Amino acid sequence: MAPVLNIQPLESWLGKLNGPLIISGPCSAESEEQVLKTAHGLSKIPNIKIFRAGIWKPRTRPGMFEGMGEKALPWLKKVKEETGLLTAVEVANPSHIEAALKNNIDILWIGARTVVNPFSLQELATTLEGVDIPVMVKNPVNPDLNLWLGAVERFMLAGITKIAAVHRGFYFFDKTPYRNAPMWEIPIELKRRVPNLPMICDPSHICGERALLLDIAQKALDLEMDGLMIESHFDPDHALTDPQQQLTPEDLKILIDSLVIRFEKGSNEFENRLEELRSEIDKIDAELLHILSRRMSLVEEIGNYKVDHNITILQLKRWSNIVSDRLKTGINVGLSRDFLVKLLENVHTESIRKQTEIYMKKPKGK
Repeated sequence: MAPVLNIQPLESWLGKLNGPLIISGPCSAESEEQVLKTAHGLSKIPNIKIFRAGIWKPRTRPGMFEGMGEKALPWLKKVKEETGLLTAVEVANPSHIEAALKNNIDILWIGARTVVNPFSLQELATTLEGVDIPVMVKNPVNPDLNLWLGAVERFMLAGITKIAAVHRGFYFFDKTPYRNAPMWEIPIELKRRVPNLPMICDPSHICGERALLLDIAQKALDLEMDGLMIESHFDPDHALTDPQQQLTPEDLKILIDSLVIRFEKGSNEFENRLEELRSEIDKIDAELLHILSRRMSLVEEIGNYKVDHNITILQLKRWSNIVSDRLKTGINVGLSRDFLVKLLENVHTESIRKQTEIYMKKPKGK
């Protein structure tokens, strides 16, 4: 049984927010000058409340730049003293947490590579028992909703109530325009399961390219995410890590000013019309479910008929013809091919399951 999640809203630990939360800062803290110069540029943007910087960097191969480590923590102290911005760092083991707390870091985040390991997560959660500090949990590299939810639950069970999820995209084997595929359905489902969990989108790691950031940031806000984490560097072209996905503070301000902030609710007239349309959808959904139920009843009848005549369940030629015909019909009425393929696959899987149950229960032949 999942634990009851006691989660404080963002404003309870950040103060009043006029619009979505914006978190920004360099991918990696490289030098005191770089950190402070970037932070002062970001402090001029009213929407930005939190300065992020990676100081322990998980790298794929040894010998790559792995961050400045504890040496960078005093730089972040200076950021807070000189700009008033809250500070956030990624932590991956208990010693990182201890060093961050000793240097008055305000917020911790758990990276995608750490979230995949429940043993590491439990060590971190246990280390934070009794500590009142916000924790942001990035999604795991692979598209595993339960792994992400489980990570959030571990920190909640350790007593962390100031917590947020960070959507940074997922590794996907197919070629896409993005560094990590957004797979919006996964954060949406997490939000559905835990409605009071703040959801922050990380367009930098989804996109991997500056040119794509605005569209992803806008989509995140249109999907009612609570904030954005976007990397910034005063000289991104010479950054030691991920230069292509970082913006200067000036360019970040242009991006933020370009975002359209939409409302969750409209006028009474708008809400009434919306309710009418939703009622129509509810009726159609009920009809769809009844039609699917009737289809599955016919599938069961076919299954019984096949087993009585000792015929195999799967007939590929028939299924191939169904797919071809339904795709053609569906595309002609305006449905997308991807949607139709997924729908047909799900219907077929359920049909095979039902017929298999019949074969397991009923002797073959007469």
